[in-house]
Amino acid sequence: MYEPTQLRTFLAVAQTLSFTQAARRLGVRQSTVSQHVRRLEEATGRPLFSRDTHSVELTEDGEAMLGFARAILQAHERAAAWFGGTRLRGRLRFGASEDFVTTRLPEILESFRREHPEVDLELTVELSGTLQARLAAGRLDLILAKRRGDGGGGGEAGRGGEAGRGGEESEGRLVWQDSLIWIGAPGLRVEPDRPVPLILFPPPGITRARALEALQAQGRAWRIACTSSSLSANVAAARAGLGVMAHTRGLVPEGLVPVPARAGLPELGEVGFVLLRGRRGGATQEAADALAEAILAGGDRLHRPR
Repeated sequence: MYEPTQLRTFLAVAQTLSFTQAARRLGVRQSTVSQHVRRLEEATGRPLFSRDTHSVELTEDGEAMLGFARAILQAHERAAAWFGGTRLRGRLRFGASEDFVTTRLPEILESFRREHPEVDLELTVELSGTLQARLAAGRLDLILAKRRGDGGGGGEAGRGGEAGRGGEESEGRLVWQDSLIWIGAPGLRVEPDRPVPLILFPPPGITRARALEALQAQGRAWRIACTSSSLSANVAAARAGLGVMAHTRGLVPEGLVPVPARAGLPELGEVGFVLLRGRRGGATQEAADALAEAILAGGDRLHRPR
């Protein structure tokens, strides 16, 4: 009754809330995305999105379809693998930014292991810039990392370590995009006439680079209150009131809040979260493709805390 291609398109739109971004992710025209959504809505007899020239939102039926679409696609993939006689095997080295460890990514990885028990999955958790360097060196096969958003935001890809602009291979596949904001402990005061106390990742962290660039452009003085490559250590320092940190709006850790606008801190822009593949072929590439599709299908769960 429901075509898998249309369901994949529906999920892409639901995760990005943008027909344009969904088309970019899927590598098709925006008119194709609109056509798939329209046909799926005709098949259900219900509107799945409410949309105008400025926004796209899921309807109540669209929210319900999220669970059905994932279940249908998972069943379709299991059936295809069974009757096609193809069982994924081999070793897959996957890297993820530490931000995702506190989201639903572990559930997606657990589901992948159940579906593909003969794939030896190795997980590396690091800064995105470090992950990209390891991917380029052939030490990882697939990574889920940050990159600077179109609006000049930041990701921990670092200057020079960031994904390029030459198509999907270099840019990666966009999972979702969000804004960077300043966060700190509730009640923390940032005095306009004193240096901003910063909690930073070390280089090549681009949340670090973006924070410093923005403060420099504003002419605002700053000092480093804490630096660590561990997100949990930085969060602990922020909870203790040592300073402020640049962080993704949709992944604000428990116990921390956005810094009030009265602090006068500069805007930080957008950050994109992308999947990047290595260049190994054969079984490794097939396993990387399967995990990438599983992450894309569950992309909306990556910006919901556990």
